[in-house]
Amino acid sequence: MASFAKLNSNNIVEIVESVVNEVLKDSNGIEQESIGIEFLKTLYNEPNAIWKQTSYNTVGGVHSLGGTPFRKNHAGIGYTYDSNRDAFISPKPYNSWVLNESTCNWESPIPLPSDASIDKRYTWNEENQNWALQTI
Repeated sequence: MASFAKLNSNNIVEIVESVVNEVLKDSNGIEQESIGIEFLKTLYNEPNAIWKQTSYNTVGGVHSLGGTPFRKNHAGIGYTYDSNRDAFISPKPYNSWVLNESTCNWESPIPLPSDASIDKRYTWNEENQNWALQTI
């Protein structure tokens, strides 16, 4: 399955849609983003809609299965498509966080503690600008 993100006029993702890979193939059997886009424009009866292909397996510019990373991150509803970076960027979680230019992911001003695990969870405290250990 291939994934596509529909963008509004502000390049914000409104919908993420899956399309069977066979739909994307040209006469030579090569998958083409443009074919998927035309399929979705027809399906939704929106000839002027803006669609961008996205990869479910891409996070921070790395493809989890060893393939070619695609547009830095898999798109989600509310994400922004940055045409200069050709990347999908999630909404900024906190005012103090900064965008990592190579991954297009937001990073806290100080790193997550190294002992963080499933049994030791931290949450960001924006007011104190630090990580707080969650109590269960």
